[in-house]
Amino acid sequence: MAKESAKKRSYPWKTKIKGENITLRLMTSEDKNAMLEFARSLPEDDLLFLAIDITQESAVDDWIRRLKDSNLHTILVEKDGKLVGHGSLLHEEQVWTRHLGGMILLLSPDVRGMGLGHILAGELFAHADHLKLRKVMARMAASQKGAISVFQKLGFKMEALLADCVIDRNDRTHDLIIMSHDVTGFNE
Repeated sequence: MAKESAKKRSYPWKTKIKGENITLRLMTSEDKNAMLEFARSLPEDDLLFLAIDITQESAVDDWIRRLKDSNLHTILVEKDGKLVGHGSLLHEEQVWTRHLGGMILLLSPDVRGMGLGHILAGELFAHADHLKLRKVMARMAASQKGAISVFQKLGFKMEALLADCVIDRNDRTHDLIIMSHDVTGFNE
């Protein structure tokens, strides 16, 4: 799987997973409304800990601007022509952390457990390798056990636990977990 995912990919590409037709393609500015519809369809628990509120038009506008600046790479997942998830890799802009990337994976509940997170991560690791990144980080609230499990299965290791560093939409604080994956060994 790792070797296959690390190949240079042309988008869009289609695959069949568990009988479902899935398309992966790069996000463009034309995806604003689809992203808003996707975000607004997610359960409230999925939205509690997002670093940006992607249910808001201004946040998606900023996301699209960052895509154009080339420091954000987003792969969309479509099932039957409808947006059902995305994987994003943010390339750090600071000089002293230019070797780092941040990974975000978000899927609709109806497509979880199909292996799409693993596929998206493979695509993002290949992009991280192309950018010559050395380490990819993922951040989540400590209470997000499902997300932690997914990233552990992808090979991420716990780096830090920061008390009360995340605040939800109800102004309650939560612990933040930072996990990382060494990209330099990904293709070996």
